[in-house]
Amino acid sequence: QVQLVESGGGLVQAGESLRLSCAASGSIFSINAMGWYRQAPGKQRELVARITRSGTTDYADDVKGRSTISIDNANNTVYLQMNSLKPEDTAVYYCAARDMNYEAHWGKGTLVTVSS
Repeated sequence: QVQLVESGGGLVQAGESLRLSCAASGSIFSINAMGWYRQAPGKQRELVARITRSGTTDYADDVKGRSTISIDNANNTVYLQMNSLKPEDTAVYYCAARDMNYEAHWGKGTLVTVSS
């Protein structure tokens, strides 16, 4: 099993930056990609960004250019740096990991609130 623990959420003002962290433990050898998803109130969970072990990245259109996902393979941690935050970025952000069997593992989420 894979355990994921997110940190770094909080309340910020529009235009500010935030960095989310996700530490993976357990069967980390099986992980081949990690990512961040978010779910705003009343909306479906959506992809924010993802990264493979080799560093290939993919971003949602509305965060592209404002966010950077990175992975520290030595410490099994993935980061999401978000800049120029907007009120519409307010959501619970979930860390996810995909293993070699294409099974998804999820963290419990961290709340990001952006005030206008």
